[in-house]
Amino acid sequence: MFTSVLMIEQPLTPVDVDFVTTLHGDDEVSFIVLMQPRGDQDRLLRAIDDVALGELPEALHEGDEPEGAAARRPAAQALEHSLEALRRKGAKAVGQLVEDHPLDRLKAVVDETGADEVIVLTAPHFVEEFFHRDWASRARHKVGVPVLKLFAHNE
Repeated sequence: MFTSVLMIEQPLTPVDVDFVTTLHGDDEVSFIVLMQPRGDQDRLLRAIDDVALGELPEALHEGDEPEGAAARRPAAQALEHSLEALRRKGAKAVGQLVEDHPLDRLKAVVDETGADEVIVLTAPHFVEEFFHRDWASRARHKVGVPVLKLFAHNE
């Protein structure tokens, strides 16, 4: 069985689920899903990304995003939704919220499970990507397995 660690920051859409579950053809795939609550990310960087994408109303509402304890419940619900969607497609899937040091946790999960790859599925983050500070760029130097970066789909 092929094991993928899947890092996400929002619930998986049906398109995302179809894509990640078919990446390896007919091979059985097991997913370990790590989700960081969105509110824990830098509000300014999110607003700049929104402006770069031409999503001005979203940029104005970045201050409304829950942070800390308030972000855990929506993130836990999004994680559970994503796990159920993967399971409905026939994949084995477990997951956890990652609040502190997501890349350290990613490395530990890869080491503990002997994962074959990491898939980072996020919305575009132009500022972080430009400076190679996004999860995928940093993970490539840390985890010791192939890292695939994919852009999440919006519903």
